[in-house]
Amino acid sequence: MTLRLLIAAAVLIAVWRPGLRWDRTTWVVVVGAGTLLAVHHLSYYEAVDRLPLGAATTLEFTGPFLIAAVGSRRAAHLLWACLAATGVMLPSASGPHRNTAGLGFAALAGCCWGGYILVGKRLADRVPDGRGLALAVSWGALLSLPYGLAQAGTRLFAPATLALAAAVAILSSVLPYSFQLEALRRLSPRVFGVLTSLEPAIGALIGLLLLDQQLTVTQWLGITVVALASIGATRSDRGKQRNNADPDAVLPPVSALDT
Repeated sequence: MTLRLLIAAAVLIAVWRPGLRWDRTTWVVVVGAGTLLAVHHLSYYEAVDRLPLGAATTLEFTGPFLIAAVGSRRAAHLLWACLAATGVMLPSASGPHRNTAGLGFAALAGCCWGGYILVGKRLADRVPDGRGLALAVSWGALLSLPYGLAQAGTRLFAPATLALAAAVAILSSVLPYSFQLEALRRLSPRVFGVLTSLEPAIGALIGLLLLDQQLTVTQWLGITVVALASIGATRSDRGKQRNNADPDAVLPPVSALDT
């Protein structure tokens, strides 16, 4: 986790070369985003150590689900959020998971991920490119460094470990975080929260295609439900954007034009 953030931070800093002369509000948003990323990573990996992957991922999704549910202003919006949550939970509903610490870490990961969606939206609105993300990831990497050193010591910087971590950092941090930030510039937190439910579904499909991990009927049903919820959420958001862009909706009253 630590190397993933450290290398991702180095790559993003090299690409965007962010300066430090920002206003206080922007710095608060950057530090908040980086802190949420670091705590999310730490708590999620701790949860996976104690719970099955499906159970940990399901609980992690509760954060984005709450964002989607709270942001719903219409019954259809709430329907898509609940449908996505159902689709994620279906493949993970087999068997109880009683590890209290694992459940706590997974719930904390969900809270941090939900918080990052909200703070990330503010970061995307305040900084028009990737400079804010570069500093946020750098702050998160610094916060996670003591944890990484305590867990692995000097083995953290072994050449073989660094090579593998570099690939993971590019594919699992630099590219996803950059794309997510661009998505948050264009989508509401509600729709973004629903779309994140595609992650476990895509993971299951990758396991089928690359690892020959067969999917059960329940898992196929969950993937289908999540896909339908994502399509419905994005279509309803596009409809709202078209309505907001309607010229008749933004024209002032005739009396105002006459004056």
